[in-house]
Amino acid sequence: MSKALVIVFVKNLKLGNVKTRLAKTIGNQGAFVVYSELVKVTEKATQNLSADKCIYFSEAVVDSQWKNEQKAIQQGKDLGERMKNAFKKGFEDGYDHIVLIGSDLPDITANHINKGLQALKQSEVVFGPAVDGGYYLLGLSKMHDFVFNNKPWSEDNLLEKTLSELKKNNVTFTTLDTLNDIDTFEDLVDSKFYQNNINLQEKIKQLHD
Repeated sequence: MSKALVIVFVKNLKLGNVKTRLAKTIGNQGAFVVYSELVKVTEKATQNLSADKCIYFSEAVVDSQWKNEQKAIQQGKDLGERMKNAFKKGFEDGYDHIVLIGSDLPDITANHINKGLQALKQSEVVFGPAVDGGYYLLGLSKMHDFVFNNKPWSEDNLLEKTLSELKKNNVTFTTLDTLNDIDTFEDLVDSKFYQNNINLQEKIKQLHD
């Protein structure tokens, strides 16, 4: 068994259930198409990692995605609890470097994930900051429950507040390159992921007309 684990949080692809902020502008069908493409980007980024992987689905395991990988269902009442439970399980299973990513990042690559794992050799915690003030990657080399408790999820001070707590508790951390996830239509049209994907542009245009 590899001592490193990459956890991927993915939402089950259901109409009206994914990218709800984006759906306000381009409709549920458009948001569904965009998220489906983002999941493919995430699959590609995690394909050739040397670390073990476990894919945590929001509601039900999907066999056609991430074939031959460990799969599970997220457990918990909010994002913090679901992430905390996934990390706890990873440490219980004997991993000592664990990185978790979401599945809505147009620019994520294996390089970002490997840098996160590498950083855990020197630091107890690693973050990949997101442009919106949250983070797209979280890694731990030791369990720190407070990272997950009472946090302003989806607010622009999430990372700032979490880093401030780490400093107070003298926990070492590293931050990686900042990336943008796609939550709004502005995020979408500003991304190279969208600008370089003519098929996706046409699909969105057809749905939007």
